[in-house]
Amino acid sequence: MMAASLCILPASAQLSTNPDKFLGNITTGNSEMDHDGFRFSDYWNQVTPENATKWQSVEGTRGVYNWGGADNAANYAKQHNFPFKFHTFIWGSQYPSWIKDLSLNERYDAIAKWMDAAKEHYPYLQVMDVANECMQGHQDDTYLFKDALGGGGKTGYDWLIKAFEMAGERWPDAILVYNDFNVLRWDNNNLYIPLVQTLRDAGAPIDAYGCQAHHFTLNDIPKDELKNRLNTLQSSLKMPMYITEYDINFDDDSKQATKYKEQIPLFWEADYCAGITLWGWFLGATWAENTGLIRNRQERAALQWLREYMQTDAAKNAKSPFPGTKKEASIYIRPASLKVAAGDVLPIKIHARLATKTIQKVDLYVNDELVKTMTEVPYIVEHTAKKASWNTMKAVVTATDGTTYERYGGFTVAKGTKRSPYNGTPTEIPGIVKANEYDKGLVDVTYSSGVSRSNPMSVSNGQWMDYTVDVKEEGLYTMDLEVASAIAGGRFHLAEYSFDNIEFLTDFTDVPNTGSTTEFQPVHCSIKKYLTAGKHVFTLLVEKGGFYIKDMTFKLLPTFAMPGTVEAEDFVTNKGGSVVTINGGFAWGNAANGDYAEYSVKVNQAGKYAYEATVASEVSGSKFTMKLIDSEGNETSMPLVKVPNKGKDTYEVKTGTVKEALNEGVYTLRINVTGGNCNIDKVKFICTEPVSGINEVETDNASNAPTYNLMGVPVNAGYRGIVIKNGKKMFVK
Repeated sequence: MMAASLCILPASAQLSTNPDKFLGNITTGNSEMDHDGFRFSDYWNQVTPENATKWQSVEGTRGVYNWGGADNAANYAKQHNFPFKFHTFIWGSQYPSWIKDLSLNERYDAIAKWMDAAKEHYPYLQVMDVANECMQGHQDDTYLFKDALGGGGKTGYDWLIKAFEMAGERWPDAILVYNDFNVLRWDNNNLYIPLVQTLRDAGAPIDAYGCQAHHFTLNDIPKDELKNRLNTLQSSLKMPMYITEYDINFDDDSKQATKYKEQIPLFWEADYCAGITLWGWFLGATWAENTGLIRNRQERAALQWLREYMQTDAAKNAKSPFPGTKKEASIYIRPASLKVAAGDVLPIKIHARLATKTIQKVDLYVNDELVKTMTEVPYIVEHTAKKASWNTMKAVVTATDGTTYERYGGFTVAKGTKRSPYNGTPTEIPGIVKANEYDKGLVDVTYSSGVSRSNPMSVSNGQWMDYTVDVKEEGLYTMDLEVASAIAGGRFHLAEYSFDNIEFLTDFTDVPNTGSTTEFQPVHCSIKKYLTAGKHVFTLLVEKGGFYIKDMTFKLLPTFAMPGTVEAEDFVTNKGGSVVTINGGFAWGNAANGDYAEYSVKVNQAGKYAYEATVASEVSGSKFTMKLIDSEGNETSMPLVKVPNKGKDTYEVKTGTVKEALNEGVYTLRINVTGGNCNIDKVKFICTEPVSGINEVETDNASNAPTYNLMGVPVNAGYRGIVIKNGKKMFVK
């Protein structure tokens, strides 16, 4: 397994001798490095696998990972001391076909596991394309990722922010890149700059933008036009840039060389350009015709010129924002919102970290005015928005050695109603939050366009609303949202936009056909995050509308008492299954083989127990097991529960016993479904033999282990009553 650090040392054999920028290329054929007698390392000092690190190549069969081709490139790069670039995690092409059959929640989990698998295999990646070709119209299947990662949300690009957050959590020291084509020409709708700018301004851990530069993009672009486009990109984004996929499609050697001579120096000599990756080097072994640089084992004119150019002082001394392809500074400015009303107080957090140096101070500027100098974490500022227009931000991090590092951002200020809770003070939870009482404020600040104040309230695709709440009791919660719909297909989820990430508080939840738009029923959701006491701003996001909503009831998840009843829908965590309605209440239902749910329970009465499980199923072979797990991981299992096939709405009580006596204390109850579709309404636990906290009963035939009374004094074998043996309380008759 390839798991070692891919460290960088100065290269000497390649075309480029610049120690700070790389001139790279891609693998050839089946992840081949050296080709036809030519050594990759004699030319290039960076490698991007053409296909071997794409999801389909690695996990074509779910759960089966093939890293062979990727390791060819990664190991070669390590051996020759140059960067290996991972390309790519999020792309609406060359993904495994099996993800189309997954639900949104399952697809999200699959994406996370895909990243986890790459993290385990390559823990020390230096540079990666986190997302590829995500502009509208570039890949038809981008929706498979967009929907699963949260959709457009409040920013329009929530899902991409989430993707970068997921990558940043796993590789905080890697250079994280967004990559796309039609960037240097033909971006007629000017989508690229707003996309990257939104990621930057929202505080996503994006470190660079990648400009694909394939033949169709550059062949007919005049030099001055290309130069102007590069200047426009950089003046708008103010971030490091990579030329990621460069090739020129000319059969005529001189024409190809002319374009190289015009374009490569513009890229290479820009201080903000961190490197260039060519997309292939052998004629006939590249993705597009006539783009190769070696023909009939001879270097074409463009390659000959490139060798000469890389030996010039201009090429050797060109600066890079990532010297040696190492990220010294990780700086991201995260405002609480990208749009506020004039007079709003906007909290802003600067995430700042240096790899090898120590931070002395962090300065935040808004519109070139110093707002605050900070010397201790967390670097948080509360800025009162004034100028009703676009406002720029700049964070300057100064190290103790005097070096400085910068990061830019921005937000919009508009005239209008300032943000405030609907009723003046945050709604307390546990409790009820009325759906139409979302926060007061401007459109795109506290709610999206088209949202009404009616009760009930109709919602449409892509709408969202903010609710400021006061959590009075910390813990795990559930939310029941009252919905009405004449059709199925609606979908929503609850999120919180924190200073650290976009937290999905609930799974994506489907809205059923309730019978009409006036027949309301609650849809049950588990809050997946432990909520701390105090103020929170929840955002209800509607992925697919066409339904009505009323009240959101937030209930603190109980730690169920034993003896007592565990309500199956109030799980702390689960895999699979869904919360279904039953006689005006809820059950955990549609649970299939391999699904599970876990609950927090507290045994208040030690002793032997029996249980009564209220269950139903519409298939034969439905069954499940239960076990209790104590704080040390010790397990107490219960017999298999077989669920009769009498219909999903016909519930029966199945009984059984817990084999071992239970001590007082807090446990995790885990229900594992091992066959068929299973619905569980509740499980009642009855103490059948109370023993007052005593583990078991001993007779005169006690073991020879040392025995103590409750005062800790040793007693002999003739002692009768409560004793302590092997660390346990026992009763000796």
